[in-house]
Amino acid sequence: MKQLLVFIRKEFYHVFRDRRTLLILFGLPLVQILLFGYALTSEVKNVDLVVINTSGDLLAQQLTARLQASALFNVQEKQLSPTEIENEFKKGHIKAALIFPSGFSNDLIKIQRAGFQVLTDGSEPNISKTITRYLSTIVQDFRQEHSTAALAPFTIVPELRMLYNEEGNGSINFVPGVLALILMIVCTALTSVAVVREKETGTMEILLVSPFRPAMVLVAKAVPFLLLSLANFSVILLLAVYVLNVPLAGSLLLLFVITLLFIATSLSFGLLISNATSSQQVALLISMMGLMLPTIIFTGFIFPLENMPLPFQWISNLVPAKWYYSAVKSVMLKGLGLAYVWKEMSVLCLMTILLLTITVKRFQIRLT
Repeated sequence: MKQLLVFIRKEFYHVFRDRRTLLILFGLPLVQILLFGYALTSEVKNVDLVVINTSGDLLAQQLTARLQASALFNVQEKQLSPTEIENEFKKGHIKAALIFPSGFSNDLIKIQRAGFQVLTDGSEPNISKTITRYLSTIVQDFRQEHSTAALAPFTIVPELRMLYNEEGNGSINFVPGVLALILMIVCTALTSVAVVREKETGTMEILLVSPFRPAMVLVAKAVPFLLLSLANFSVILLLAVYVLNVPLAGSLLLLFVITLLFIATSLSFGLLISNATSSQQVALLISMMGLMLPTIIFTGFIFPLENMPLPFQWISNLVPAKWYYSAVKSVMLKGLGLAYVWKEMSVLCLMTILLLTITVKRFQIRLT
């Protein structure tokens, strides 16, 4: 028994000295419980809703106050023209708009029936349908409370419209997200083994004694995967448009440029992983398993980013797929131009430059 205790103590020493084991043992469960407890929720809340009440009707103001009291909406009361409302949707400042017509209260009092218009961002159909369901429930409760003897029972009929997705096609939200997921994982995984394969096969010495600079070696590793990934994107895009009936409202050239930037970012990430690891198995594990969960969670096409706590929203800005998903959705589904996606493209450019710079700096010109 004394010998057994000695060996057990030795194993404890090994565990405590291995930081990676401790990270897996204690860090991974903590991260998972925080993600699943706070970030992974399909509930829609904190929806940016603008209310346009042109007539200033009393009942419309009361209904607006009811919406403001709800924790589901961030209500803004503005006087916007149809063009200004559309610009707000294009810039992503709002998720929904509620428009009261003139004479809303008079219609309820005189003919016991009135309507208002609800506009939602149809590029996210699941969120759009959830928003309309929330609004319908609040309006129904409001109608029941105000249908008293003093005011005859009335009916409020919301006119619902999903911008950029009149048919309510659920595929249009997932296609940009799946594009981001596939390109991120595949491109990173392909290049993550590019450099480390040379180390394992013993051909790295040939590269090191060649007249090429490290930057040229890395570029040569990435270019074939870049061209193949563009071909892969073309096939996926054709399937999305002609099989899944996903609209292509914007510029095809701009879409390819955005995709080119994202592929370059993903390839740079893979080269950095390949340069920092010593085996293909470790590189593939990091590139596939390590990036899949953050890409799924922090992109925004499955779990709304607005529902997450602020620290998780800040972390999502470090995920390249988030910026690519936002840009593709704006160009492909909303038909927006460069003026609306320059921010996303700039972030991808900066990420690519930063990753490539770190990779070149860390590239070892001598084998140890």
